Amino acid sequence: MFAVSRLFVGLAMAWALFAGTAALAQQDYPTRPIHLMVGFPAGSGADIGVRFVADRLQEVSKQRFIVENKPGAGSNIAIGLTAKARPDGYTVLMAASSAMAGSRYVYKDFSIDTENEFEPVAIIWRASFLLAVSPTSALNSVADLTRLIKSKDRSLYAYSNQTGQLAGAYYLSLVGAKSQGVSYRGAAEAVADMASGTIDFMMLDGAFASGQVRAGRIKPLAVTTAQRTSALPETPTLQEAGLGGFEFAPFWAAYLPKGTPQMIVDRLSGWLIEVAKLEATRKQYTTTGSIAVGEGPAAVRSALKSEIAKWAIATKAAGVEPQ
Repeated sequence: MFAVSRLFVGLAMAWALFAGTAALAQQDYPTRPIHLMVGFPAGSGADIGVRFVADRLQEVSKQRFIVENKPGAGSNIAIGLTAKARPDGYTVLMAASSAMAGSRYVYKDFSIDTENEFEPVAIIWRASFLLAVSPTSALNSVADLTRLIKSKDRSLYAYSNQTGQLAGAYYLSLVGAKSQGVSYRGAAEAVADMASGTIDFMMLDGAFASGQVRAGRIKPLAVTTAQRTSALPETPTLQEAGLGGFEFAPFWAAYLPKGTPQMIVDRLSGWLIEVAKLEATRKQYTTTGSIAVGEGPAAVRSALKSEIAKWAIATKAAGVEPQ
């Protein structure tokens, strides 16, 4: 009996020591660089946005953040890698709501429960998207594009993420036109094909598109937001172009693997919210037609739930079938 009691006392002491060490490790977090996972290639709009956040995070936290590009399947590779990562706060997913809400409707083999397999951290910004054509095109309006598509035996449009795919399909469904979607790993390759005449149009994110417009590589026809953006004030919305109720403005948020300690979630959330509230952040996103947000875990949960419901309706209306 005495030996058994000593055994239990020993186990209790070992557990207390382990728990105390784990708690101390959490308080010391982080002790090494934190990796931000982004599901798009370097130089993409997503990459530009995340790298800006990483730089500001280093300023406010005095810690090191490393951006890891894991392109492919509309961010699903990055989502999967983060879901399987250790819940220790050193692997952070930076993803758009289009991937976290829309992948279940556009990918047959997407099996991750994005609502329950992650710890939401913070909403950082909301993005705009742009309907664009080749800069050498004679098209100057959405109506011009619609007429062109309807006149062709075969039309192609490009996308590099779920929002671009759905926005394009939804536009086509509303105007009664047909065009086959072509998936690209990054928007830069699609822009090159559009310039050569292979692609008729593209829906691309504002962070990348604004620079392409300024460089003369694409011609903007309309934005997907409900209001015109400050980055392209002369470009009408798709609602103004006659597509009533058309609005796609995905939000970008940070997520941690399920089971990450709450103290770590709170610390990262605080840093990200601080970054979003910086004047430099507001100015940065204004130039790309995006909006800095800065809201915590509860806001992420609520917004993601709403986006999932919205995608269910929009994909059905646009006739999008999982591929």
